[in-house]
Amino acid sequence: MNLCVIPARGGSKRIPRKNIKPFNGLPMIAYSIESALESGCFDKVVVSTDDVEIAAVAKSYGAEIPFMRPKTLSNDKAGTLPVIKHAVEWFDKCFQPPEYVCCLYATAPFVQSQNIRNALTQLIKTQAEYCFTVTSYSFPIQRAIRLTEKNRIEMFEPQNFNMRSQDLEAAYHDAGQFYWGMAETFKRQKIFFSEIATPFVLPRYQVQDIDTPEDWTQAEMMYQVLQQSGKIK
Repeated sequence: MNLCVIPARGGSKRIPRKNIKPFNGLPMIAYSIESALESGCFDKVVVSTDDVEIAAVAKSYGAEIPFMRPKTLSNDKAGTLPVIKHAVEWFDKCFQPPEYVCCLYATAPFVQSQNIRNALTQLIKTQAEYCFTVTSYSFPIQRAIRLTEKNRIEMFEPQNFNMRSQDLEAAYHDAGQFYWGMAETFKRQKIFFSEIATPFVLPRYQVQDIDTPEDWTQAEMMYQVLQQSGKIK
């Protein structure tokens, strides 16, 4: 069985009610649910939440809520891996043990169903334990600078000051959309950023963190442009 778990707790503080706040006309979580269903990859698409309103919205868009997330896994310090582990173990005990599991974030409106399918194929073909989305930094991280306490400039790696950008190694970061993995790997809570993972590379235009109101406004504008240009569905 293939299981999709969408974590969506109710206590977002920087953007209140973030998971169900309207984003270009739909609750934010609706984009993740619809992409998961459209991918055709899953026997079950479930939302792990502690919030009754989020649960109701998720159900209205086709997700299942077979359990409510425990309060111990619903605070600011609760990590993703324990939440997915809880969901997998619930299915082990109460329904059917899953083989492959996808953690799909509720705040990923740019996620595409085709990418979900292709990432599962990549996971299986490469025999990795995880496959998750990454994208490249737009600026070489080797030439990053910090602001000092005296409001001056300091390079993290001064030895790279005279290096040409094209001569520096490309660097990537987590795109924050989804994480495919073996069910047993999630239960063991193995870390994502390691040699057991294979990267599914996304173009930068399909990636946008949404942690602040400014991020939200930028993401809505990006989504509208990408949708009009046919870059996303």
